[in-house]
Amino acid sequence: MDLRVPRLPKRPRRAAAALGAAVLLAATGTWTATASDTPRPHRTDRVLAMADGSRVDTSYFTSGGGGRRPAVLLAHGFGGSKDDLRAQAEDLAGHGYAVLTWSARGFGHSTGRIGLNDPAHEVTDVSRLIDWLAKRPEVRLDKPGDPRVGIAGGSYGGAISLLAAGHDPRVDAIAPAVTYWDLADALFPNGVFKKLWTGVFFNSGGGCGKFEPALCAMYQRVAQSGVPDADARALLQRRSPSAVADRIKVPTLLFQGQTDSLFTLAQSDAAERAIRANGAPVEVDWIAGGHDGGDLETGRVQGRVRDWFDHYLKGESVGTGPAFRITRTGGVDSTDGSTRSRGATADAYPGLRGDPRTIPLTGREQRVANPAGASPPAVSALPGLGGGGLAQLSALGTGVSLDFPGQYAKFDAAPQRTALRITGSPTARVHVQSTSADAVLFAKLYDVGPGGSQVLPGQLVTPLRVTGAKAGKDITVTLPPVDHEVQQGHHLRLVLATTDLAYASPTAPATYTVSLKGPLSVPTAPAVTTAPTPLPSWIWWLPLAGVAAALALLLTARRRTTAPAPDPELTEVPLLITDLSKRYAKSADRYAVRDLSFRVEKGQVLGLLGPNGAGKTTTLRMLMGLIRPDGGEIRVFGHAIRPGAPVLSRVGAFVEGAGFLPHLTGRENLELYWRATGRPPEDAHLAEALEIAGLGDALARAVRTYSQGMRQRLAIAQAMLGLPDLLILDEPTNGLDPPQIREMREVMIRYAAAGRTVIVSSHLLAEVEQSCTHLVVMDRGRLVQAGPVGEIVGSGDTLLVGTGTPLADPVVEKVAALDGVASAVPAEDGLLIRLEPGNTAGALVVDLVRLEVPVLSVGPHRRLEDAFLTLIGGSA
Repeated sequence: MDLRVPRLPKRPRRAAAALGAAVLLAATGTWTATASDTPRPHRTDRVLAMADGSRVDTSYFTSGGGGRRPAVLLAHGFGGSKDDLRAQAEDLAGHGYAVLTWSARGFGHSTGRIGLNDPAHEVTDVSRLIDWLAKRPEVRLDKPGDPRVGIAGGSYGGAISLLAAGHDPRVDAIAPAVTYWDLADALFPNGVFKKLWTGVFFNSGGGCGKFEPALCAMYQRVAQSGVPDADARALLQRRSPSAVADRIKVPTLLFQGQTDSLFTLAQSDAAERAIRANGAPVEVDWIAGGHDGGDLETGRVQGRVRDWFDHYLKGESVGTGPAFRITRTGGVDSTDGSTRSRGATADAYPGLRGDPRTIPLTGREQRVANPAGASPPAVSALPGLGGGGLAQLSALGTGVSLDFPGQYAKFDAAPQRTALRITGSPTARVHVQSTSADAVLFAKLYDVGPGGSQVLPGQLVTPLRVTGAKAGKDITVTLPPVDHEVQQGHHLRLVLATTDLAYASPTAPATYTVSLKGPLSVPTAPAVTTAPTPLPSWIWWLPLAGVAAALALLLTARRRTTAPAPDPELTEVPLLITDLSKRYAKSADRYAVRDLSFRVEKGQVLGLLGPNGAGKTTTLRMLMGLIRPDGGEIRVFGHAIRPGAPVLSRVGAFVEGAGFLPHLTGRENLELYWRATGRPPEDAHLAEALEIAGLGDALARAVRTYSQGMRQRLAIAQAMLGLPDLLILDEPTNGLDPPQIREMREVMIRYAAAGRTVIVSSHLLAEVEQSCTHLVVMDRGRLVQAGPVGEIVGSGDTLLVGTGTPLADPVVEKVAALDGVASAVPAEDGLLIRLEPGNTAGALVVDLVRLEVPVLSVGPHRRLEDAFLTLIGGSA
C-alpha cells in the first residue's frame, strides 16, 4: 500500500519572465549534520546545462537501499555554494531522501550572472533540476515527470524555495529560513533606502560585473540618489515571493530570525498570512539568531525540517511541531557567551498584533533637526559592528544605541507595575510636520531601566518616509516586531530620530515637529506559553573588534563603573596583566584563563599565540572590558579595566571582514565612521592613520574597486582612527596573498614605530616571527612563555648541516639511523637534523665525517613554529 498524505491541488505552470533587480541578499549560516557511525551517502557531481546555455554545478546524494524515495533540493545562501550544504545533504540522504544541491548562477563553479532569483533564470533553473530528478530511478514519482520533492534553504535559498513553489506545481513542501517575502519592502522599507545592508551585500556578490546589467544600474541609481524610486520597487517586487502569493499552496515551514535587521519577523508574518489564505498548512518558528548574528539553532532547526518532510513527503505519521514556536532566552553568561534558552509555543500563530495592550505616553510637542548631510547619524543596527555585536550586548541588558541631542523626539510611558511581554509589532499615532516636502524619521521603542539605562530590543528601528509633511500629517508608526520582556519598574520610551547610519536620510537640512496623537498599542500574545524545561544551551561569540569599537566609542561617555584608582607608576605602560583568571561557567575548578601575568611596553609588536582553547579569546575579551575576570586585574596605562572604562577610548581593535559602503571612497567611509562616534573631527587624526595604512591615491576611489589587501588596510586604518595608543589586531592577514601580507606587516611595524603598541593574534607563525618584537605563548589558559622573539626561538635542538649538494637517499637514511639523531630530512643543499636529548653538534660532526658526508657548515636551525610546538607539546 502506498501511504501518502493527500496532496494539495497543483495549478498549471505559468511562464515567468522579469527584468533584473539591484540589491543582494545576505548569506546566512547553513545547517550542519551531526556526525554518526552510518556509512557516508554516495555523492555524484554533475554540471547541468540550462536552457540559456548557463551551466549549473550540482551534487547528488543517495544512500543504500532499494526502492524509490522522495527528493529534497537544498539551496544555499547568498555568497555561498553547494559545498556549504554537504553535511545537511548527507544527513537527509542517510535518512532516506535523494538530495540534490546546486550552486546558484554566479556562485561556486556555476556560470551566468547573478539575477537575484530571477523567475526567468534562477527559478527556471530549479524547474530544470526537478526535471532531472524526475528521470532518476531512485526518486519517487507522483506521475511521469513529477517527482515527490521538497525544497529547503536559508536567506537567498529560502526565497528560491518560496518562488519555486509558486512557479512550479510539482513542488510538494518547502522549509524556507530567515528570508524575505517582499524584497522591496525589506530593502526599501516605507520608502527609505537601507543603504548599509544593500551596499555590503551587493559588494559581497563580486560587484556589478557579476550581476545582470539591470541590477547594477538600479543599485547605482538608488545609491546615488538615496531614494528608492517606483521602478526600483517594482523591479524587486517582481522577483519576490509575494509576486506569486496566490500560487504558493504547499505545506510551508517558516523559520525567521529575531536577530535580523535585514529580513525582520514581518517578512515571515506576511508569508504566513498569504500562504494560509491559500489553504496550505503553515507553521512559524522564530529562532534566536539571524543575519545580525546569534544562534541559528542548527540541530533543532534541521531536525524539525526533517520531520516536516517526513510528514509531507514520505507520508509518515510524525509530529511536525507546534503551529507557532519562539525561542526565548534567559540572559547571556559573560564567561563564554552561552545563554539558556527555552521554547515558547502556541496552537495557532498569533500574528504581530495579537491581544494588544494600551499604554499611555507623555511628552510635549518637540522640534528636531535633520542636520545638513544627515550627519552625525544615529547608530542602531549595523552589519558586523551593529548587528551581532550590538544586538547581543542588548541581550546582556547593555544599551549601546546612539541618538544625538536635538535630533530626536522622545515620549515616555509610566514604569511598569508588573512585567510586560511584548510579542509582535507595537504601534503609535503621531503628528509630523516638516519644513521640507518630505520627512524621514526612524522610530525606536526603548526599554528604559530605573537608572535611566536604555536597551533597544534587537537593535531594530522602523524607518518612515512621510510624504506631504510640510502641511502636517498624522501617521501610524508600526515598530519592528520583537519578543521582549519589560521588567517591573522599567518603562517604555518611543523615540523618533532624524538619522540612522544604516539608512539614507535627506541631505538637505530640515526641521521636523513631532507630537503625540494617541497611546502606544503593545501586542502581548498571552496564548504563547513557555516550556517548563530548558532546551540545550547554545554558544555564540561577540565579534571582538565590533564590540570593542562599540564599547570604546559609544559606551565610554555613557556608562561608568567603579574602578581602582590609577597607578601613577604605570601611566606609560600600555598593558600590565597580573594573576588574571577566569573560570568556565558553573565550574569551580575549570579555567579558561588561570594566573596569567605579562607586561607590554611602548613600541612593541606583541604576538599572542596559543592553540585553540588556550584562552587567547577570553583574555582579549577581558582586556577590552567585555567580561570581568574572576581574579587578578588588567591595567591599561595604569587604569584598571572595567566595562565602559574611560581608558578604553585609547584602545583600537580590528577583526577581519569589516563592512564598508562600496559606492563611497575609502576616505568617505572613514569620515562617515568617525562622525558616527560623535567625537570631534580633529580627534580622528585621519591624515596620520591614512599615512600609516599607506593606501595612497586609492583613498579617492570607490571601495568596490579595492583588492582584498586594500580592504584589510582600510579596515586597519579605521581601527587606527584617533591613533589609539594600544591597537589590537585579530588575524589581520587572513585571506591575503604573500605580497599583501608583507604590506600588512609593514603597516603594523610603522604604527608601533611611533611609540604606540600593537597586539596581534595570528595563526601564521612565520609572519608573527617577522613582524613581532615580543611574544606571549599560552596553553590551557596559562602562560607558557613570554619575551622577545629571539629569546623564545633560541637555538633549539635542530641543526642545519650544509653539504653544498643534495645527498642521496641511502646516505640520508644512514644519518637518520645514527645514535643520538631523532630525525634527518633533506633540505636545500643540506640536511635538517634533530638531535636526541644529550647529543651534541660536535659528536654529530664526527659521525657525519665517518659516513663521508661533505660537511661545509653546521649551525642551529629553529623557527618559531619549532619553538611553538616545543612549548605547547601535544596541545596543538
